[in-house]
Amino acid sequence: MAGLALPLVLAATASAQGAATYTVLHVQTPGAGPAAASVTVTGADGTPVAGVVNFMDGLRLVAQAMLDASGQADAKFSLPEGDHALTAVYLGDTAHRTSTSSATQVHTETPGTSGTPGFQLSLTPVAPSALPMVLTAGQSGSATVTVTPVNNSGLTGPMYVTLSCSGLPSLANCAFAPSTVQILPTTPTTCAAGSPASACPPTSLMSITTESVGTKGTGQTWIYRPPQGVAWAILLPGILGLGGIAWGARRRRWLQRLSLIALIGLVTSLGTTSCSSLWYYYQHGPPTTPPTPAGTYTVTVTAQTSNGVTAISNSTTMVLTVK
Repeated sequence: MAGLALPLVLAATASAQGAATYTVLHVQTPGAGPAAASVTVTGADGTPVAGVVNFMDGLRLVAQAMLDASGQADAKFSLPEGDHALTAVYLGDTAHRTSTSSATQVHTETPGTSGTPGFQLSLTPVAPSALPMVLTAGQSGSATVTVTPVNNSGLTGPMYVTLSCSGLPSLANCAFAPSTVQILPTTPTTCAAGSPASACPPTSLMSITTESVGTKGTGQTWIYRPPQGVAWAILLPGILGLGGIAWGARRRRWLQRLSLIALIGLVTSLGTTSCSSLWYYYQHGPPTTPPTPAGTYTVTVTAQTSNGVTAISNSTTMVLTVK
């Protein structure tokens, strides 16, 4: 089946200088589940390599993963039935050049369910214009998720595919517009350059937002909890007042007046202390949130659909770096 004519997506920071690298791709022949791929990248200088690997099906980016300390990475991704030429593209680091594995030819076919309607996912960066997505805390990024129909001519009704993501750091979130796309028996499986949306597979815009220092928590409900001083401001004067009555009945009048003055001062002090935090809350609002933690994260984009009897779930991955 022909795929989308999507551009090859490489990181804008890929090293043009440094030691040569060698990339080797291994793919397990997929059966009923997603394809399982592993890649090993080594440097000609013998030093450890780091960075990101793109898993490509022709010109289609099907997954993205970070190399571990040993220069290896794994990925799982869905492939439609048919023949595929899979490659792994290492994007390089500050000391190593990019490299591409030799193509691995794979034929996918699900025994007993040939021709079953399904779909495939792919990602295209929007802003920033390259993957991995690199954001400074407080920035937002976006990518287009394309849901390519597979054998959709066999559908007897609409197929609704719902999108979600996982793997984001704390104080970051993602949203899809729309969050659910529709596949019909007549939905195109390819898209020529410049074609209108109606002549292309359905897409959704995935937006990832992060928090910076000093921003209010997004979507949080702040509940004010009075400090314990408020309770003491109410209870303690009453206790002292009752004690003062009993004590004053046995003492002279001038001592009663002195105790009354002390009681008024204490009540004023407690009231001022207990209300100060509430006053600060009303004047300055809820506490500020910390920024989204810096680091590199693997974000999984998942698409699910169900006809009430069977469910289909496919996913792909991308790398997010927060500075």
